[in-house]
Amino acid sequence: MNDAPHRIVSLLSANPFFAGFAQDALEKIAAICRQRHLASREVLFLKGDPSDGLYAIRRGLIRIGTTDDRGQQMTMNLLGGGDVFGEIALLDGRPRTADAVAMEDTDMFFLPRRDFLSLLDREPSITQQLIGLLCARLRDVIGRMEETAFLPAAIRLARRILMLAADYGAEVRVSQEELASLTGVTRETVNRQLQSWKRTGIISLARGRLVIHDFDDFRRLAKVDAV
Repeated sequence: MNDAPHRIVSLLSANPFFAGFAQDALEKIAAICRQRHLASREVLFLKGDPSDGLYAIRRGLIRIGTTDDRGQQMTMNLLGGGDVFGEIALLDGRPRTADAVAMEDTDMFFLPRRDFLSLLDREPSITQQLIGLLCARLRDVIGRMEETAFLPAAIRLARRILMLAADYGAEVRVSQEELASLTGVTRETVNRQLQSWKRTGIISLARGRLVIHDFDDFRRLAKVDAV
């Protein structure tokens, strides 16, 4: 076979979900992963579909969201290269709780649930790592709830943009509608704040994307520590 197992190990080891695993454990996980490609706008799965495993994005962009009875879409998350998703479904096997759609050509690695559960039986240390991950995700959910309850919309918006910039870099490809869904505010609020930042020169705007000119300035807007 080609160097796919090596690429899988490199991708997984850079992600918090797998970062604590020993090298031999990562190699065993890589050995049961499969490659998957999605064309732009191709559906990976829909809410209610059976849960078949976990996905790790090598390159591309996946939108996680839902659609209500009136056909209105809500973006829950945007995931790029290096991101892993489907962890809960990997463990409990229950139906998917959201849709996953490729927003551009996307290459991924797929970890089948059945094969992974067999691996857990042989590797208790991986089970311990998963418990730590789920606790971290729960803390993240609680943190987001606190942000929504207590932080001004501008700070929440800046923090979400910084999270997306971790995948994209300075040029973040995201629509104002998606930013509104991710932040829990209206599109008008997003537009008003982005225009304000544009006038001060902190960002520039184009259709479907924005460019951060100074990350230190933007971190100050988000009230997070510079790195």
